[in-house]
Parts: sequence; structure tokens; C-alpha cells
Amino acid sequence: MKKMITVLATGLLVLSATAEAGSKCKGTTTSNRSVRGAHVLTTFVAHPAQKDIVDTAVGAGSFKTLVAAVKAAGLVETLKGEGPFTVFAPTDEAFAKLPKGTVESLLKPENKAKLQAILTYHVVAGKVMAADVVKIKGAVSVQGQQIDVVVKDGKVKVDGANVVKTDIACSNGVIHVIDSVILPADKDIVDTAVAAGSFKTLAAALTAAGLVETLKGEGPFTVFAPTDEAFAKLPAGTVESLLLPENKEKLIAVLTYHVVAGKVLASDVVKLKSATTVNGKEATIKVSDKGVTVDAARVVATDIEASNGVIHVIDSVILP
Repeated sequence: MKKMITVLATGLLVLSATAEAGSKCKGTTTSNRSVRGAHVLTTFVAHPAQKDIVDTAVGAGSFKTLVAAVKAAGLVETLKGEGPFTVFAPTDEAFAKLPKGTVESLLKPENKAKLQAILTYHVVAGKVMAADVVKIKGAVSVQGQQIDVVVKDGKVKVDGANVVKTDIACSNGVIHVIDSVILPADKDIVDTAVAAGSFKTLAAALTAAGLVETLKGEGPFTVFAPTDEAFAKLPAGTVESLLLPENKEKLIAVLTYHVVAGKVLASDVVKLKSATTVNGKEATIKVSDKGVTVDAARVVATDIEASNGVIHVIDSVILP
């Protein structure tokens, strides 16, 4: 009898320990039930833990280029980490759309930083399911720049790439499949403004003020950029006067009043009542059903990404 009691007690201890350990593992459920008056702890083993993002991509077989890129960029351990992450994953066919030789070039060791920037632009911190993606207009990537989200006619695009499959669950996040590789902005604020073609006066003013190298610097900066039409609204002769060497300090004061230190996206701008400019003075921000204004200027376009910040376009020059 004593031996039987010992065996029974040992069995119950083992069963209890197993259940306790199982309750700490994903996919395990424990419950309590009574059998003939005795309290027994029983373990039910459910589905095994899912694979992480990297192993899920490997297992799918349609992300060979993406997996090779993740390895070359040294991001395997990151994407196998706790997360959670949301990955907009381009298929092999998506990578094949890139200009010939692009992938091979990116996989070279000397281009590792550029490859990391591109890959992390496809990743958003947190777990964002398809039901949530369709409710947003953009999401800030791990790379730091914002991915634009557009929903139209029941279809979702991220930066122009079609989302072709959603909600592939992983142990550390979720994968949404896209049909094109999306690329972060690689031009700085000055080069972005020049390339747009509608900021010629602004570019000339930056050159005259000696601010080109500053706005090509690391930043980040937020620029409320007046168009050529905005400068044309100023009284006749104003621009020509400001561009004169003897008025350089005044020009610097005007231009730096259009710049805010840091990266302030439109979703954050609308929450502000004012912003401290690099000039040192406060610009007033107002939000109404007619839109957003900075001082007396109306914001006509937002979130133009640059490698060192963001540009919001305004229709008038604002003056400190």
C-alpha cells in the first residue's frame, strides 16, 4: 500500500509539472477537472507553434530572392526575433520586374547598407492585419520613411505595389504579399525639390542663402516648401531684392522659417497648433474643414519623402 501511494504521488507530481511547463508554451492549454473527487490537472496539446517570418518565407518557396536578400543584408536574426513585424513581401516575380542587374548589384557586400534600407522599407513594426491596413493612409516603415497605402475598388496598394495576398500568420508577425518591390526615397530634400520642377525659385533662394549643404545634410528636416507660384504672389521685386548678396541674412531668416527640425508627417502636423521653426520663431498651424494652413499659407500637398526628411507643399511664402 505504501509503495502504491508513493507511485501515485510521483505520477501526480510528474503530471502536474508537465502541465505547468506546457501552460507556458504556445499552443498548449491546461484545464482542471475532478475525477471521483480527486483534483487532476490535465494538459491538452493544441496546434504547434507557427514558423517565424523567415522560415515561413522559406517554406512558401515563392520568396527565394527575398530570402537571399535578407541573408545578404544580415537581417535574418532580426526577422526571426520576437517582433512582432508586418512584412510586405515581394515575390520572386516582383524582384524580376526590377531593371536587369539590380538584384545582383544589391546583393554585393559593398551595397549592404542600401539593401538594408530597401528591405526595412518593406517592414512595419507591430502586427498590422489586412483589416487594419485598409483603414490607414500610410505606415512608417522600420527604415524610417512612410509607406503610402491606397484603397480603391476593394483593392489595396502600398506605394504602387498591389497587395495580392494577406494575413499569412507567423509566430512573430504577419506577411502580406505584394507584386512589386517598393523603394524608399534616395534623394535629399534639395534634390527632391529640384527634380519636382515646381520649386525653381526656392532652389535659387537656397543657393543664394548658402543653405544648400545644410538641407542636403543628415537632418531630418520638415520643409514647408512654397511653389514658384507662391513666390510669384509676393509684391513685385521682392524675390529679386531678397536674392541680392546684401540681403542674405534676411533671406536666411525667411527660408529657415519654412523649416522645422525633425521629421513631422502630415498625420502629426494636424495635431499641432504651432511649430518651432529653425528660424527660432513659431509658425501657427490651423486645421479646419477647408484643410490645413501654416500661418496664412494653405498646405496643398503632403508627405513628399526625401532621404533626409519630408516636404509639405504650401501655396504662399510665409514670413517671420
